Amino acid sequence: MSERVLEVSNLHVSFDIDAGEVQAVRGVDFFINKGETLAIVGESGSGKSVTTKAITKLFQGDAGRIKKGKINFLGDDLAQKSEQELIKLRGRDISMIFQDPMTSLNPTMKIGKQVMEPLMKHKNYNKADAKKRALEILNLVGLPNAEKRFNAYPHQFSGGQRQRIVIATALACEPKVLIADEPTTALDVTMQAQILELMKELQAKISTSIIFITHDLGVVANIADRVAVMYGGQMVETGDVDEIFYDPKHPYTWGLLSSMPDLTTGTDTELLAIPGTPPDLLHPPKGDSFAERSQYALDIDFKTPPPWYQVSPTHFVKSWLLDERAPHVEPPEMVKKRLRNMPNNYAKPQQVERVSFDGES
Repeated sequence: MSERVLEVSNLHVSFDIDAGEVQAVRGVDFFINKGETLAIVGESGSGKSVTTKAITKLFQGDAGRIKKGKINFLGDDLAQKSEQELIKLRGRDISMIFQDPMTSLNPTMKIGKQVMEPLMKHKNYNKADAKKRALEILNLVGLPNAEKRFNAYPHQFSGGQRQRIVIATALACEPKVLIADEPTTALDVTMQAQILELMKELQAKISTSIIFITHDLGVVANIADRVAVMYGGQMVETGDVDEIFYDPKHPYTWGLLSSMPDLTTGTDTELLAIPGTPPDLLHPPKGDSFAERSQYALDIDFKTPPPWYQVSPTHFVKSWLLDERAPHVEPPEMVKKRLRNMPNNYAKPQQVERVSFDGES
């Protein structure tokens, strides 16, 4: 059985602003095992970054707060930890990589010193040992001429090289959990592929667990073991990567897949946009958060939040469409094409009979 490294239960995160309480994350549950990659996907504003920043309470200013929930990290509830306790943990046991490396690197500090810093702070390395280890890590992440450029500044490197330096800094202490928040968005396609491959190689070497935040499902297919789909501050579908790509059940997941280019369907395939806008989390919807934007919404979706429905031992969906009383609906054509192209060893789901549904829970 895999070792459970991190488990988040019923997490609620709010931000207090002049207009009121923004309920950014509402009842989120997820876990990650040792050496595993969990991708959290969804549109901007869905709560992906806030969820992961809550793990170490890395909120900007005093507005953000964990309202409710547990964050179990190797037996400790991080939600109850003080700021001083979390400072010791950040960078040592749990590290983060952000979207723009220039916001993570100190522009006035030489890059070698920035990689040495966590080693000296968390591992009590002396300067000589820290420099030796920092050079090893910089070479490990593929930074060209690491020894000659050890005393260079961040602005003297390309975007891809800066991201390699950020990864080196984040992995210096060999953390148990690495949170990567859209780490390849600012890079070109070639460099993106190199960084993703690098992260997989490094993960295999140090057995770290990776939580990968992205809105790009193409990235997910290349790096993730499991996927959690977020919408409106909640997780709406979770499963292993094949289940999410080849047997998606939630209308929002269908929308994400339909808006993603697929090289197997030809260049003339129309991409579908999800109509409408995400919900206002100052006043969260009473029922299903996605109901206002879903062409498949039922009456009950506007009244009562759906429970989790289990599709397989690893696949869970929060949608009234999986209720035994719900009418059977077909996913969009773009998703059906993916289903038709699924691997032969993946079992197709059984069809649900069309039944009446009176809208009562």
